Amino acid sequence: MTQTVKNFGRGANECKRCGRKQGLVRKYGIYLCRHCFREIAHDMGFEKYS
Repeated sequence: MTQTVKNFGRGANECKRCGRKQGLVRKYGIYLCRHCFREIAHDMGFEKYS
């Protein structure tokens, strides 16, 4: 079997840090999964309001 690259849909994008495909934060071009985003959001300047 040959492995194809997915060009569209949910599996086309992946986290820049860990490569995970689920739970991706794409807003503002961040492209991090929610786990990685929670770890480094404060360093990026995001603040938790509640």
